[in-house]
Amino acid sequence: MPTLLLKNADLLVTMDDSDRRIEGGGLFARDGVIEQVGPSADLPATADRVIDARGMVVLPGLINTHHHLYQTLTRAVPAAQDATLFQWLKTLYPIWAGLTPEAIYTSALVGLAELMLSGCTTASDHLYIYPNGCRIDDEIQAAREIGIRFHASRGSMSLGESKGGLPPDRVVEDENFILQDTQRAIETYHDPAPYAMTRIVVAPCSPFSVTPDLMRESATLARAYGVHLHTHLAETKDEEAFCLRKFGRRPVGYAEELGWVGGDVWYAHGVHIDAAEVTLLAQTGTGVCHCPSSNMRLASGIAPVRAYLDHDVRVGLGVDGSASNDSSHLLAEARQALLLQRVSGNPAGLSAREALWLATRGGARVLGRDDVGLLAPGKAADVIGLHLNRLDYAGALHDPLAALVFCTPQQVDLSIINGRVVVEEGHLLTINLEAVVERHNRISRALVG
Repeated sequence: MPTLLLKNADLLVTMDDSDRRIEGGGLFARDGVIEQVGPSADLPATADRVIDARGMVVLPGLINTHHHLYQTLTRAVPAAQDATLFQWLKTLYPIWAGLTPEAIYTSALVGLAELMLSGCTTASDHLYIYPNGCRIDDEIQAAREIGIRFHASRGSMSLGESKGGLPPDRVVEDENFILQDTQRAIETYHDPAPYAMTRIVVAPCSPFSVTPDLMRESATLARAYGVHLHTHLAETKDEEAFCLRKFGRRPVGYAEELGWVGGDVWYAHGVHIDAAEVTLLAQTGTGVCHCPSSNMRLASGIAPVRAYLDHDVRVGLGVDGSASNDSSHLLAEARQALLLQRVSGNPAGLSAREALWLATRGGARVLGRDDVGLLAPGKAADVIGLHLNRLDYAGALHDPLAALVFCTPQQVDLSIINGRVVVEEGHLLTINLEAVVERHNRISRALVG
């Protein structure tokens, strides 16, 4: 079993319950699992791979709990630059109707590469549109090749315009097929074991793109297999108005009525949530993914993250789709989360430590994992490191942890996933990134026209 020794970090941040921070710290891992964490002098002297992290701050890999990787192909589309969510979707649905399996695979490589270089070691993606033979398998292939820990959400849309939904009829699927293909994905790919690299999530897209029947049937399917449930909810006032008009409920009440609350459920966004609904989420263990940049980009509002944390709601971070964020930089989302909770007037609305907690421990809780998100014996060897001796951190070294959040977000210099070095000296080792970007731009030009 291969061993890994990381030593001499200027600061090692465990993100454990005691918030242990170790100067001159390191860790020792065997077969992708951490065995020891502590001062470097207390660790074994040798290993199959030894990394000197001198000059670095080292912390657990970040966890992204919501994304749409295919949207890297449609960033900054002119007609969608100044739109609300519903306008933005109406503009982009016809473009996404041209997606192909190659487009899904290549865009996943691009988005995952961005995530990894920004410190992400575990990512969840929500793929809900499947034209022209596209399958969830296309992005799972990309995730396995690039080497990231991956939760693939088999999304779906079944409620087309002719039946009162938002998406065009040509991009929705038959509900029986959706359920059959979701079951196939679970049986083919889902790994429930500790340290799993691939898990499947059941993820109807949103209240305005699927029927109540599909929501109920999806929950039944997921719980029969013990997998998690995910959907967009309470993102905008337009969605709230849609739910009140069509179902007579606010989005959270509608979800509760359908059985979509509990420790196996998390929502993307959760922006328009009132105090009673925060209490409901806390009492039921329902999770939320906060997507600050996307919510600002689409003028959706500010999620009540401070209230979520104060009530112990499970909450993590997500970059959301790269056409509503135009980036896949998870460390940047931690910074945006901090700033957005302060902009209304509370300078202590979110601390740097809390922002990084959301990006690590919070994300692990949202995904239902206890094997990632912190550096401790028995946890996965998912580790990132950033050099402190750079222009961007000059003058901030009295608090290196806060510097990661308050200063300009950087790419990582080191990333280890499952004990494997995947980023070294700032370079992604697992794919030919230049070739992938060239192919991605070619596909994007053909898709957008």
